[in-house]
Amino acid sequence: MKIAVEGCCHGELDKIYETIEYLEQKEGVKVDLLLCCGDFQAVRNEGDLKCMAVPAKYRTMQTFYKYYSGEKKAPVFTIFIGGNHEASNHLQELPYGGWVAPNIYYLGYAGVIRYKGIRIGGLSGIFKSRDYRKGHHEFPPYNPETLRSAYHIRNIEVFKLKQIQMPIDIFMSHDWPRGIYYYGSTKELLRKKKFLRQEVESNSLGSPAAEELLAHLQPNYWFSAHLHVKFAAIMQHLPKGKSAPRVTKFLSLDKCLPHREFLQIVDIPERPGSSEGLEYDPEWLAILKATNTLQRTTPHPWNPPENNGLHERWDFSASEAAMMQVVEDLSGELGIPDNFSPTVPSYNPNKPHRQATPSYNTNPQTTELCAKLGLTDIYAQVGRGEDEVARVQGSTGGEDDEDEDSLGSTDEPSEYPTDTSGLSGSFNPDEITIEDEWEEEEELKAEVKADELFDAKAAHAQFGADGAGQGSGDDEDVTAARILKRTSIESGDAGSRGPTPRIKRRNQVIYTAAEDDECEG
Repeated sequence: MKIAVEGCCHGELDKIYETIEYLEQKEGVKVDLLLCCGDFQAVRNEGDLKCMAVPAKYRTMQTFYKYYSGEKKAPVFTIFIGGNHEASNHLQELPYGGWVAPNIYYLGYAGVIRYKGIRIGGLSGIFKSRDYRKGHHEFPPYNPETLRSAYHIRNIEVFKLKQIQMPIDIFMSHDWPRGIYYYGSTKELLRKKKFLRQEVESNSLGSPAAEELLAHLQPNYWFSAHLHVKFAAIMQHLPKGKSAPRVTKFLSLDKCLPHREFLQIVDIPERPGSSEGLEYDPEWLAILKATNTLQRTTPHPWNPPENNGLHERWDFSASEAAMMQVVEDLSGELGIPDNFSPTVPSYNPNKPHRQATPSYNTNPQTTELCAKLGLTDIYAQVGRGEDEVARVQGSTGGEDDEDEDSLGSTDEPSEYPTDTSGLSGSFNPDEITIEDEWEEEEELKAEVKADELFDAKAAHAQFGADGAGQGSGDDEDVTAARILKRTSIESGDAGSRGPTPRIKRRNQVIYTAAEDDECEG
């Protein structure tokens, strides 16, 4: 099965699908599945834009709304996780995952599903130690604080994922597992991103929670994004008990822009006899049922149960009986129902509604799943004000704030026992200041020539015939296979970039979309 892996999407669905189509025609292949590693930006309308942590002047509608409204349908089945630039009110409707549009599936705060027999898991958001121990208490309209904390990873999600005992084929996180940079070409990474040196040398770059999950899950593949750089690594884990040691092939990709390594094809062996569609994972659903009473919707710190004599139960892994019960709850049907339905009006470019306010809606998909399995719809619960949620909600803010959460690490003292991220205060000129991303896009718009032909120079890269990477994990070794990127010309010395990079590129018609000029407000 050929799987396209995308780094940061940033709402550029039209461009991503067009690039995949170009690749399929050029290479004579058929892509079965697209995985997007966060910053998906499933923005349905102007109200959703106000729930996304970017300065107001850079909030643009992009192209997702076309797929939500039914104007277009995703030509490639798509699965994604959330990052740190999302329409949080939309994704919060689906805490356990669900369809955001026909053929586009969100994995939820954390989730595991099966597609054609391949077991795919993911963790949405980024790690921030100050919010890690809190419940999912955020609710629109967000204030400047909750606008950002809404997409911060919580320990309950990591605790659930650590109950998994069965092998995972693919796992996705937005930010990197801490320490993964030691298993690839660290030298090449620091050549591309010199400002990461302090964090890499102090082992404070990335998420300690994801690092813990990597050691526990040991998936065959782990895909990430966030740092806007392509990086490959191969990590051999210590053996668990009498089991043979497992190997994880790690790949992080860039954001969707010309001349950026944002998309790569991975060839994973198919599983003969497997279902053709998307299926629930019985072990994961059994874990959701077992941990349902542990969920919190307050901002008060909470620690999961441990085997320390203070808790009656600390092991919430799924027994065979629990998994069989899940199958019975679903009447023996593990196929995920194709039950997408819009919950808010879609953006209409002919009738813009710039004064729209953020909406709160429960989602019938979540309601249905909760009814079948006896789960709590935590978004509905926080919306009803249950658990005595202590929050002071103002209007959605943060319009003029710099997006500190774009950092690859955190900068505050942590309750996380292994967090050393406070050691670093490095500056990432390509990621920290959100204005930079949108200024790059504005320069692209200014230079577009509608009659210029798309001449993307690359194709797909594979880790090898069996999906394996080069033995050294060297990024250039993987690049030597065939990397899909769109061409451009960057001016200036990459090593001399100031805090606000000024990037000039040659543009292609494939990167131009009609809405570019419609949605600049």
